[in-house]
Amino acid sequence: MNDTYRTLEVRPLSRALGAEIGGVDIAAGIGDGQFAELQQAFADHGVIFLRDQDITPAQHLAFAERWGSINVNRFFRASDADPRIAEVLKEPHQRANIGSQWHTDHSYDQIPAMGSILYAREVPRVGGDTLFASMYAAWDPLSDGMKAMLLGLRAWHSSRHAFGEAAYVDTDPEDLGGRLGNTAAATQDALHPVAIRHPLSGRTALYVNGDFTLRFDGWSEEESRPLLDYLFAHATRPEFTCRFRWRQGSLAIWDNRATQHLALNDYHGERRLMHRITIDGVALDAAAA
Repeated sequence: MNDTYRTLEVRPLSRALGAEIGGVDIAAGIGDGQFAELQQAFADHGVIFLRDQDITPAQHLAFAERWGSINVNRFFRASDADPRIAEVLKEPHQRANIGSQWHTDHSYDQIPAMGSILYAREVPRVGGDTLFASMYAAWDPLSDGMKAMLLGLRAWHSSRHAFGEAAYVDTDPEDLGGRLGNTAAATQDALHPVAIRHPLSGRTALYVNGDFTLRFDGWSEEESRPLLDYLFAHATRPEFTCRFRWRQGSLAIWDNRATQHLALNDYHGERRLMHRITIDGVALDAAAA
């Protein structure tokens, strides 16, 4: 066991990011010392995973509130248990899943979410894994010339095209099944640095994502597209990623400022139900040139 962690077992999933954490029982209670170690593991690894957690929605909420204020999702269907819990659901007959492209949650907000705490209530026998990518690992190997250019750029992020009316033009309403909605609330536009100084680690992270980033500030979308497409592909290179296979009772806590993620849609005919609570963050500062 690393000397940093006295009450946890921390097992890295890849060299880039991610760790499974042993020795934690949320339902039994987590002391301040162990919670501080969890926060350290979160900062060290970008995303952490806890197995075999048997928790109620109330316990999920209480655990989330230790991380910060809850950010209620505008577009996902709320759980019947509590409106602060969003359902990430796919029924056996539905074709589309939620989160099937690489993305960073809530980057369209002026103050993006810190992260999310996702809990598996029902999972398919096989499939439905989630991939994560490190935005530290994506930044570090870029050339000095590329870094110098990106450090001077900001980019526009928006919810309009992803959750507004336009997002549903080519989608079967029956397949959505009420999982997403409230299109009138999709009015968020936010300008963020392309290279951020992470508020916890102080490290530089790349901050663009394929779902929500539209263009660089002062550039047209046409001018922005070639460079954005390069960055989207670069950020999700296999060596920057880890993959998590869910089991019922698994729980993930990820940092939206340091990671992207993608939910695989490879389990048609089976049900997958996750409960997600998102935590408020802070305004993002640009990395130093």
